[in-house]
Amino acid sequence: MIQRIQTIWLLIASALGFVSLQTSFFSGHRISDAAKEMVFVNARYNLFLNVATIAVALIALIAIFMFKNRKLQLRMTIIAVVLSIGTIALYFWQKQSFIPEETSITLTAIIPAAIPVLLILAARHIWKDEKLVKSVDRLR
Repeated sequence: MIQRIQTIWLLIASALGFVSLQTSFFSGHRISDAAKEMVFVNARYNLFLNVATIAVALIALIAIFMFKNRKLQLRMTIIAVVLSIGTIALYFWQKQSFIPEETSITLTAIIPAAIPVLLILAARHIWKDEKLVKSVDRLR
């Protein structure tokens, strides 16, 4: 299980998913805010962002233990990729309620952006494993 590279990719993606709950994606001033205080937006800012981020991290973590059923592991990883891209889209949707000139994406926005990349790498290696097993089964 741990000797497979996709396990490492899934574990890192899951860890980054949980880390992204605390790190901010962007900061700025809200349009409706009269006090003009700086707001740092992370996954806990919105219920949908929170649920989607936790779901991506949990799906990646659960997919690690599906190593005996590679097809299910691949499906779960693809679902996590789509959900993580949707999470990034939700961040940018939330950004529309902030003043554009006073909004900046933080450096820690790399964390949510890295999650789909890691999940795609994991899916690629799961697919390669599945092809390898199928080719060996043909030889029997």
